[in-house]
Amino acid sequence: MRSKGVSMELCDLTIHEAHKGLVQKEFSSRELTLSCLQRIDEVEDRLNAFITVTAELALEQANAADKKLGRSEKSSPLTGIPMAFKDLFCTKGIETTAASNILLGFIPPYDATVVRKLKEAGVVILGKANHDAFAHGSSGENSDFGPTRSPWDLNCVPGGSSSGSAAAVAAGECLFATGTDTGSSIRLPAAFCNLVGLKPTYGRVSRYGVIAMASSLDTVGCLTKDVTDHALVMNVMAGHDPLDATTPDIPVPDYTRALASSSVKNLKIGVPKEYFSAGVQPPVKELVEKAIRRLEDLGATVVQVSLPHTELGLATYCVTCHPEVSSNLARYDGIRFGYSCEEGETVHDVYFKSRGRGFGMEAKRRVALGTFVLSSGYYENYYEKAQRVRTLIRRDFEKAFKRVDVLAAPSSPTMPFKIGEKRDPLEMYLSDTLLCPANLAGIPSLNVPCGFSGNLPVGMQIIGPQFSEELLFRVGYAFEQVTEYYKKKPVIINQK
Repeated sequence: MRSKGVSMELCDLTIHEAHKGLVQKEFSSRELTLSCLQRIDEVEDRLNAFITVTAELALEQANAADKKLGRSEKSSPLTGIPMAFKDLFCTKGIETTAASNILLGFIPPYDATVVRKLKEAGVVILGKANHDAFAHGSSGENSDFGPTRSPWDLNCVPGGSSSGSAAAVAAGECLFATGTDTGSSIRLPAAFCNLVGLKPTYGRVSRYGVIAMASSLDTVGCLTKDVTDHALVMNVMAGHDPLDATTPDIPVPDYTRALASSSVKNLKIGVPKEYFSAGVQPPVKELVEKAIRRLEDLGATVVQVSLPHTELGLATYCVTCHPEVSSNLARYDGIRFGYSCEEGETVHDVYFKSRGRGFGMEAKRRVALGTFVLSSGYYENYYEKAQRVRTLIRRDFEKAFKRVDVLAAPSSPTMPFKIGEKRDPLEMYLSDTLLCPANLAGIPSLNVPCGFSGNLPVGMQIIGPQFSEELLFRVGYAFEQVTEYYKKKPVIINQK
């Protein structure tokens, strides 16, 4: 055990590097945790990645992890690893706000299933990460606690909705963080922050205890520094949960085994032509095409495919998502929990004023649009038709996967954009264009870093059939090993 001062580089380690150091007694979990807490102190006033920091709890958990590791007991690779939860995850005894004023003061009496699993694995909880309120957004600007900034460029967004999770991991404030992905919310911030982010197959990870956005689209995952870390975390999070009826009773493989056979030789990789349309910015297109050629150099066969209903994906997503948002937000009425306006003379007054003051503009917009779509006379014209198109989108993917093993495409059509740049909500929604089809189809999609334009990162998504996470990790790991973009650190780390 080292007796000297805490190294400021510990917080920049990957999970597997940190686990090796902990097991070999090169440093303690307490030192590792203090390194993360010190990084938080240094950069948080500029990033705003956390809503709540639980320093005292983190040190208690780190001490417990050190005792367990000191007894040489069999431990999880996550034992003693500092991490953060997106503030949509219910955490027993820790305020959970969904980044919205309407849930200020809400302290859950129970843990989400993912929280429980990670606690049992021995993680150290540093706090709750900032995000777009109720996960409504693609930039992190819709949080009632202020926007999160990118550690790569403080004038840019880190992507959303899991903005704080991505910024915190990229800046070394934690070694990994949880996220949710309804239309892009793990993969887009992963792309914007040079991280690995997986949208798992729908139902692969339990949503129990995670505040819902759109229940037929929501998936739970995490953001990590490399593919190996992601496989380690998914080994813990994935699996059937009796408390979530959408989780199938399918065995969870050891995802790290896929990394041992990381060759992509003889794999067929499809390139959907619709994902390289005129709306994709030149730097993004060039870097992703270069990445695909790199996979070809590694022995993969590249095949052009078509997903003809891609252009309808965003409209289908919005017409599907907003009604479900409206339904899920109905429970926040100012009466049962969270913020309540006490000025109303009637129950209706309390209800109206509480929601009016507690919800932000984006939540109100989605409630209004969703309620309109579900209203009499419009349900058949909008929501019902969207579900039909959703089936066509899923069939597009199924047809493509009869020809190829996986698909490779840009994660975002654009480079990370400036804070305040996209004031038009419709323009903001376009950020999800290339990512939301996978949510509509319920299939997994993995973002991996694929290069930089200037100092800003670009991500490539690898898409596979249902429950093909092992294959996605295999492809992502093979690409990662010959490029090592994940090793580049953001500029904020060197700005004291």
